[in-house]
Amino acid sequence: MEAYCMKCKTKREIVGPEAGFNAARAPVTRGTCGECGTTLYRIGRTPAHEGMTPPEKYADRSGKLVIVESPAKARTVGRFLGKGYTVRASVGHIRDLLRSQLSVDVDNDFKPKYRVPNEKKEVVKELKQLAREHAEIYLATDPDREGEAISWHLMEAASIDPRLARRVVFHEITAGAIDEAFSNPRPIDMDLVDAQQARRILDRLVGYGISPILWEKVRSRLSAGRVQSVALRLIVEREAEIDAFVPVEYWSIAAELHPDGQKKRVTFVAKLVKVDQEEPQLSHEQVVKPILVDMETASYLVSKIKRSTRRRKPSAPFTTSTLQQEASRKLGFTAKRTMGLAQGLYEGQDVGEGGTTGLITYMRTDSTHIAEVARDETRRYIGERYGQDFLPEKPIEYKTKAKGAQEAHEAIRPTSVLRDPEKIKPFLEPAMFKLYQLIWQRFVACQMEAAVYDTLSVEVTGSGSAHEYLLRASGSSVKFPGFMIVYEEARDEDKKSEEEDDLNVRIPASIVEGQKQELVRLIPEQHFTQPPPRFSEASLVAALEENGIGRPSTYAPIISTIQQRGYVERLDRRLFPTETGILVNDLMVQYFPEVVDLQFTARMEEDLDKVAAGRAKWVKVLREFYTPFEKTLQKAQAEMPVTKTAPEPIGRACPDCGKDLVIRFGRYGKFIACAGFPDCRHTEAWLEKIGVTCPKDGGDVVERKTRKGRIFYGCNNYPECDFTSWKRPLPTACPKCQGLLVIANKREAQCLACEETFLLEDVLVEAVQEA
Repeated sequence: MEAYCMKCKTKREIVGPEAGFNAARAPVTRGTCGECGTTLYRIGRTPAHEGMTPPEKYADRSGKLVIVESPAKARTVGRFLGKGYTVRASVGHIRDLLRSQLSVDVDNDFKPKYRVPNEKKEVVKELKQLAREHAEIYLATDPDREGEAISWHLMEAASIDPRLARRVVFHEITAGAIDEAFSNPRPIDMDLVDAQQARRILDRLVGYGISPILWEKVRSRLSAGRVQSVALRLIVEREAEIDAFVPVEYWSIAAELHPDGQKKRVTFVAKLVKVDQEEPQLSHEQVVKPILVDMETASYLVSKIKRSTRRRKPSAPFTTSTLQQEASRKLGFTAKRTMGLAQGLYEGQDVGEGGTTGLITYMRTDSTHIAEVARDETRRYIGERYGQDFLPEKPIEYKTKAKGAQEAHEAIRPTSVLRDPEKIKPFLEPAMFKLYQLIWQRFVACQMEAAVYDTLSVEVTGSGSAHEYLLRASGSSVKFPGFMIVYEEARDEDKKSEEEDDLNVRIPASIVEGQKQELVRLIPEQHFTQPPPRFSEASLVAALEENGIGRPSTYAPIISTIQQRGYVERLDRRLFPTETGILVNDLMVQYFPEVVDLQFTARMEEDLDKVAAGRAKWVKVLREFYTPFEKTLQKAQAEMPVTKTAPEPIGRACPDCGKDLVIRFGRYGKFIACAGFPDCRHTEAWLEKIGVTCPKDGGDVVERKTRKGRIFYGCNNYPECDFTSWKRPLPTACPKCQGLLVIANKREAQCLACEETFLLEDVLVEAVQEA
């Protein structure tokens, strides 16, 4: 007996056929597809139905059921759909692989074994009942692979009749977008489902394959992930570069010059760029001194002046990656927080328009495409508010730069630029307002005219007794602000901007070629080459995207996972590998080099993209990965040495049973436990001392974390002592009142007692001198 398989998109033999009846009491046969395992469904009486009695008839189906992921999204969608629609939320994923086992039948084309978790059984039960009662069922989950997979799982788990199911997709939750989506429903795209399913199975095969070996050979609670391990490798290798870095001394020379005939206070600074038409090699002070002596007596003359203009174009509208980077630099948000706030803006907020409405488009995207309607509205707004000078003649279009950009999404933008941030500010919590303002400003700016700078470059020739010198000064000033009246992109903290340097240089406008220059002073400076900076969340997201690692929906989870597992710590917005992280990475690089290879991981992402586009079969992709991976697992099992050590005692007895307290490692890193476990279950948090004495009771100040992972500082005698501080305390006492100093910002320290502020560099120098 055959039935049509929605996944294979052809008729297949029904495996394990079971006779029954549908909601309309018609005889049906249910079973599974022999090729892919999808549930098959065929209407019609068979010999197996002989003697069977149809169940009691359900009430006639009526109405339309809409299923979305979250209650917030359900409220917003429900408001726009109005009467006649029942909108319910699945509250995220409703089916997943079992956690207690691999749940993947490797020998049977990687057939997954899904189950509905206990906490979702009531949700599925309600959705099943509603699906039986309604005449039309709309699956309105998110417009990406994960959303497509959730819709498919809903059909399977809630036994939704495929003939009644309709998939609707919208990239913003507004009346127009929802009306358009519900006017154009489509079937579930099984290519997208397969791509998401393949990713999930890949991650399970790697995690459940490698982690048990690490537990057995090294230490319990260690784990490895497919994409997370690559991100960890980037961070560990950057730390190794920093450790191995040897600073190299070099010098620079600049001259402060006074143009002949100008007022005495009119000066400018030019940098030495050539000595006798060669780039100077100023490696140490002994080389610099004779040059300084010669330059002191040299005569200086302006030899060349170049005046021009430079245009600076606005940045493209946000993608997931660029939003996370900019929110990190400008607002100090983690990737996880940014995505949480963006989800709230997408799913809808009440901004005084009679109910909740979506404020931004879908936030998981690698596209910079802009809908024509939104672009036209923005151009009208710019012309009316800022004037025609700020409006380009033609709309600006942006090309997507991301590797393997996914489905035809839009860039992240406000659903209407007419919702000025200041107008809706009273309705939004502060953090959400800041993110909305950032998205709004970036989008409006992307359709505005370029900024124009007047630039001035001056070359000064110095003639000394021993050498001839060429000095250069460049400056610029804003002639027309263009898009910058709305928004200016934050500079990458790891990259020096020559443009900013030019803006800080002031060259007299009246300077002319052939004009003599009086030397005011020479400015020699000693420098040392700097090691590469540690990754911030912003720069790590940029590195992952640049290397084609992960996709928009995975950047934030990757970064959160390596921190939650205790492999990486975030201190002062920088990512530091922990001892555990370094250990896991070293083992992965040695025994599973392909899994943590950047190019290999990027190729896997490309293969998943091919599956999503229907150009590759997911089973084949998995088989090509797993065949060599299985051999690697067997080799690691045989060759990896056992290096397990007994838990380290901390020198204190358990208060409950008197046995030694030892250091153990859990899912979130170190903790203190009793050596008598499991008979004694006493545990304590592992607290890192920071070398500061508590100002209240003289105890040690330690680093602690909130339930959400935010770092704060408190006394180790808590709860007897309630001292806490969000800001890191310093070991140096306040110079004014001897109170406790804390780091107030990048430049200053502040006293908690007298609230006086001091330059951080002065306080730290003082601490070094005392030591």
